[in-house]
Amino acid sequence: MSGFLFHETVFGPVMSRRLGVSLGINLLAVDFKYCTFNCIYCECGWTHQKPKGGRGLPERKEVKKLLEQKLKDMKEAGQAPDAITFAGNGEPTIHPDFPEVVKDTIALRDEYYPEAKITVLSNASMLHRKQVFDALLSIDNNIQKLDVGNDHLFQLINQPAGKLSMDEVVDKLCRFNGKVIVQTLFLRGTHKGIFIDNTKDEEVEAWISLLKKIDPQYVMIYPIDRATPEQTLEKISFEQLSEIAKLVNLAGIKIKVFG
Repeated sequence: MSGFLFHETVFGPVMSRRLGVSLGINLLAVDFKYCTFNCIYCECGWTHQKPKGGRGLPERKEVKKLLEQKLKDMKEAGQAPDAITFAGNGEPTIHPDFPEVVKDTIALRDEYYPEAKITVLSNASMLHRKQVFDALLSIDNNIQKLDVGNDHLFQLINQPAGKLSMDEVVDKLCRFNGKVIVQTLFLRGTHKGIFIDNTKDEEVEAWISLLKKIDPQYVMIYPIDRATPEQTLEKISFEQLSEIAKLVNLAGIKIKVFG
């Protein structure tokens, strides 16, 4: 399955179920997925090597130019974004100029739409880079992935590149000292002949124990929304997500449920 790809560097605005009217920035290639994870549920499909002839990452100056033109067009059309969101075809913090692009984006946001929230959707794999970490501290919505409560499921569901462990991810998330929003996707299905269900009581309990350590601003939980590369996966009901949310609230952590 090739997956759903964003074919522009600056795209939208789109209506996001979590962020409202969102103008997207894709710092990855526009014709293939480029990521440090290979999540079994990713709407962009499986992570593969760069195809022959595939375009590379956009340059900083190109991103700035495209973003400013889009913001000017939106002003003329009377549109106002709720968010300017780094998302796209993989992990945005991979881009070598990510911190500088964030600075450009903040400046343009302040000039055109100072009320818009700058948002990054990240898998927390590049937090060992100080400049990336500091850039994430400078934005409004620092949204980081934490789908599970143990390393076994982390390796099965997120399939990180290299030797990244769940403990390393949690350690880095704790270093934000609460200036982080955690996003979690719940699912059920089979991968490589192994049945996976991160909604089981023991799995939810382990995940909540990590949330207590991280102490985020709040948590976003949601189900599968589009086709997934692993086709056995099942969408979790809003009712079951709401039951999980009650447990998170009991732990003293704010949470939002998106169905």
